Amino acid sequence: MLFLGFSAGLPLLLIFSSLSLWLREAGMERSVVTFFSWAALGYSFKFVWAPLVDSLPLPFLTRVLGRRRAWILLAQCMVIVAIMLMASIDPAVSQQNLAWLAIAAVMLGFSSATQDIVIDAYRIESAEPQLQALMSSTYIAGYRTGMLVAGAGALFLADGFGSTMESYSYTAWSWSYMVMALCMLIGVVTTLSIPEPAVSGEVGETVAGQHVQVVTLFVCCVAAFIFAYTWTSGIAGQVSAALKEMSGNRALGGAVSEFIRLLCALSGSLLVAMVLIRARLVSRAVVKRLYLDPVMDFFGRYGVGFAALLLLLVGCYRISDIVMGVISNVFYQDMGYTKSQIATASKLFGLWMTLIGGFLGGILAVRAGVVKILLLGAVMAAATNLLFMLLSQAGQSLMLLYLVIGADNISGGLASAAFVAFLSALTNVRFSAMQFAIFTSFMTLIPKILGGYSGSMVDTMGYGQFFLFTAALGIPVILLVVLVARRLDV
Repeated sequence: MLFLGFSAGLPLLLIFSSLSLWLREAGMERSVVTFFSWAALGYSFKFVWAPLVDSLPLPFLTRVLGRRRAWILLAQCMVIVAIMLMASIDPAVSQQNLAWLAIAAVMLGFSSATQDIVIDAYRIESAEPQLQALMSSTYIAGYRTGMLVAGAGALFLADGFGSTMESYSYTAWSWSYMVMALCMLIGVVTTLSIPEPAVSGEVGETVAGQHVQVVTLFVCCVAAFIFAYTWTSGIAGQVSAALKEMSGNRALGGAVSEFIRLLCALSGSLLVAMVLIRARLVSRAVVKRLYLDPVMDFFGRYGVGFAALLLLLVGCYRISDIVMGVISNVFYQDMGYTKSQIATASKLFGLWMTLIGGFLGGILAVRAGVVKILLLGAVMAAATNLLFMLLSQAGQSLMLLYLVIGADNISGGLASAAFVAFLSALTNVRFSAMQFAIFTSFMTLIPKILGGYSGSMVDTMGYGQFFLFTAALGIPVILLVVLVARRLDV
């Protein structure tokens, strides 16, 4: 689990912070840089294809390796190919190259999210319930190590190979990403070495003879989503312009128009699914078992009103951290810190502070209760964002940089530990894979959409006001936790 966690954690920062610095050195505007965070939206929609991964056998690989290991290996190979594709594209050459880099980044996000789905299922099926906490903690340690290598490691390599803000070198970044692709072999070797867990899972057995229907449903719905999202591009532009004229805020207009566009695309996918069911091309029973039963179980246990409140909390709890985190590395660079200083402070030092925060969060959650520490984490996450206002006004100060990053990572680690425990408490063991995929997808969807506009927000309001805005985003979250705490005893 340590090595699989490493394999899962490594791709994430190659889409976020490391890619942000690469694009910034290549001369991209902040607004363009932060739009690339949408490449990781695959993590927010992984529940859509989680049943497909859970039930569909892969030719040859499933027979040789088993159901779980076959999918893990395929996902890891896709991750390696996507990283190598990114390494082969220089975004500074042309807009077309920038578009190809975006496609490769989306492929990396999709592949990495798929790997997460299967590793979660493997972890659950490989050990008894009393060992799950140990499995999870080991996985998280590996995950953080993978993030450290992709964050600090990639920055140190790019710096060492000779790329700076003043003298951009595509070769330096290309070799850095190639090394990251090579590091993924740790996960590949692990997958080929570990045993396959005992075949289990009600979903896999139920749809064993209906794989064509599952694939048809998935492909048609994804095609409908892409078509609807592309077709509404012009409409979204008009809505954004109208909202900008009304509010005078380009970022707000863009965020609202993109959210409407996303809803249209999701509605298109839902309409296609209904047509396929009506035409009897897809069995209603398959759709019900794969998608509806886990959702209905959740709403049945908590009631429609309270379940909606819980989902709202899940979707918003990490909004302050994620929106601010998208542009944090760009902020450090704009403040004049070198990549080596950023890597040492935010990745190496930040990793240890996150682990300390996670340890504290776990201990305190056991002693005081999950919801109380969830509330403490929400307050700390909002408060520490205010420290970035101080950093933006103080100028270059390594001591202050370490202080701010330390406080931010301790609060983030504490909040994350409490939040994972909270999500686990909401999950029914009968539907653990699907429900956990829904929760983890939903918790990043709204923050990532809004985070894509963080560059535009900074251009509009400046860093100081932006950090104040991200802190203010935490106030509704605190109120939601208080409302939930009155009815949920965990």
